[in-house]
Amino acid sequence: MTAWMASTAAAMGPGSAPLDPLGLLPQQGGDLSAASTQPHAGAPLRPCLFIDKDGTLIENVPYNADPALLRFMPGAGAALARLQRAGLALVIVTNQSGIAHGRFTRAQFAHLQQVLLQRLHDEAGVDILDVEICPHAPDVEGRPACLCRKPAPGMLIRAAHRHGLDLTRSWMVGDTLDDVEAGHRAGAQGLLFDSGGETVWRRSPLRRPDVTFTDWAALADHIEQALTLQAGSRQAQPG
Repeated sequence: MTAWMASTAAAMGPGSAPLDPLGLLPQQGGDLSAASTQPHAGAPLRPCLFIDKDGTLIENVPYNADPALLRFMPGAGAALARLQRAGLALVIVTNQSGIAHGRFTRAQFAHLQQVLLQRLHDEAGVDILDVEICPHAPDVEGRPACLCRKPAPGMLIRAAHRHGLDLTRSWMVGDTLDDVEAGHRAGAQGLLFDSGGETVWRRSPLRRPDVTFTDWAALADHIEQALTLQAGSRQAQPG
């Protein structure tokens, strides 16, 4: 168990909600943070863009489960299409405490997600590799009561293990510093999409964005340039 997991478990105390609902903790010891960077040993790993949903991919309508209210952020579809063509895997990672609070059901959320994914495909030719959700609510002090709710890295790590993603060559983009922190804790870069979602600005080294953006086109430019540099660096390495 990593130091972060141990401190989270200690903070939760006895009798609290299960820390590891996703089955992410090593069963016989070991280090999750080390395993997370090599989910498929021996196979080539793909870089990924992990995408927050509300306030980043779509306009933020709190606790929304109505597909009629889905509005993509300007330029999001075109930017994701560019990054998909560049070879980047695309995974949505989203906190959905509305399920735990009873604001909507899992079935309602699943329907909303299906509409969102179909619209991305139809309108922009974008195919999302996976959608990771955390249905849990934070504890009474606002801290994650699980390993999946951002700023915890569990959703990113699970997707990496499932799909063979290279977290060290990946990015997490979201509209709050919790998204940035989740990316950094998983070993990825953390990008802030500043659409007004961050209101607290609680600072720490893990919550410092690598880059801040206010539009999707600039974000796609940045990642495309980084992918080109990554490719050149890998080709220059001795075989």
